[in-house]
Amino acid sequence: MNKTNTKKLAIAGVFCAVAVVGSLFSFPVFGSKCSPVQHMVNILCAVMLGPAYGVGAAFAAALIRNLLGLGSLMAFPGSMFGAFVCGIVYAKTKNILGTLIGEVIGTAILGGLCAYPIAIFFMGQSAAGLAFYAYIIPFLISTAGGAIISAVLIYSLKKNGVLHTMQESLSR
Repeated sequence: MNKTNTKKLAIAGVFCAVAVVGSLFSFPVFGSKCSPVQHMVNILCAVMLGPAYGVGAAFAAALIRNLLGLGSLMAFPGSMFGAFVCGIVYAKTKNILGTLIGEVIGTAILGGLCAYPIAIFFMGQSAAGLAFYAYIIPFLISTAGGAIISAVLIYSLKKNGVLHTMQESLSR
């Protein structure tokens, strides 16, 4: 059991690093920096590690991105809600398409709505006027891109039987 946790923690760390480096390939939409690699990582964490490791990796990546000036405060709700929802969906259903949709809904809707109070509290009232309307669309664009990238990766791994082998290795 301890060996499995160490494996999962190490892979979560690698996914966190991929998300941070992947944030170099972000694009601005309104007040948000869209980073589709983060959403790809969320889905991969959900499928391979589970919701707790996914949320942990998303939080760590958002924190590091903010400390390095590669992200905005919106990285927290944008990545963590998506990681949680897609992780729960995959844990309960083992359905990859549902997991992709869970990431999109968790990030775009829940993360976008939770960006509103963050914009009010941390970014000032001027950002708050935009937040409710302007964060759902950028989060949707970002997470849809990440879902497409991860779908290609996951379905390729599944087709070749590698996904099952990886999942089995992590469950021992």
